[in-house]
Amino acid sequence: MFTSVDDVSARLAGAGYLAAPAVATAVFLADRLGKPLLVEGPAGVGKTELAKAVAQVTDARLVRLQCYEGIDESRALYEWNHAKQLLRISAGRDESWDETRTDIFGEEFLLARPLLTAIRGDDPKVLLIDEADKADLEVEGLLLEVLGDFQVTVPELGTVTAARRPFVVLTSNATRELSEALRRRCLFLHIGFPEEELERRIVRLRVPGLDAALAASVVRVVGALRAMDLRKAPSVAETVDWARTLLALGATALDEDVVRDSLGVVLKHQDDLLRAAAKLDLDAL
Repeated sequence: MFTSVDDVSARLAGAGYLAAPAVATAVFLADRLGKPLLVEGPAGVGKTELAKAVAQVTDARLVRLQCYEGIDESRALYEWNHAKQLLRISAGRDESWDETRTDIFGEEFLLARPLLTAIRGDDPKVLLIDEADKADLEVEGLLLEVLGDFQVTVPELGTVTAARRPFVVLTSNATRELSEALRRRCLFLHIGFPEEELERRIVRLRVPGLDAALAASVVRVVGALRAMDLRKAPSVAETVDWARTLLALGATALDEDVVRDSLGVVLKHQDDLLRAAAKLDLDAL
């Protein structure tokens, strides 16, 4: 899908995603080597947006598996449409069981979930397995077959093998350590908080009406907040939200009143707000 690392950077930038060189390189290698890309990092730094941007610039269909505690095979892989199967059985009362069984376990009654959807068909797809660290170990077992051989076994139908491999992105906030077997199947990328210059460019791109000096001030203050011992450091997404808030308020500078009134956009815990109010020195920034 990409011809070079520079091609990745340019096309992602065209979609509004400014990728650091390490990010662009990882995307290029994942595409060229046909390997899943495991992206770790704090929430709000652009892990999910990376998959969306890749899908956009390659005209691929985005297939998303949102992981959560308790997700099982029927939600991740496939399940049978039991209501429709019962209707079919009722309609064929004069048939033998062998005839009915062959029919009700056909494609018409199969409900494909994200993992199966991603490997069926020959159209380009981006498979996003979001917050993989929230899924149970049993789901990782499913991922090993899908990401290792890009195939899924449906006992009633046989093995479904991908005619065209999807571009796969797994994201993780590292709340649980993923298995080594899963990591071995992936290329690894860590996305942390961006450098100040890159974050300024991101803010100016996402909030084009914001004054350059005010954008720089926002990024500097957010950087100072991240250096504090907070329960939750501000993410890049929250930096952009704050910039949009200041634009909506008509603010021209970050003074104490503006910061006090709008800091809840970037800090989401009362003790963090109190700590920031006590330690943040705007004059020094």
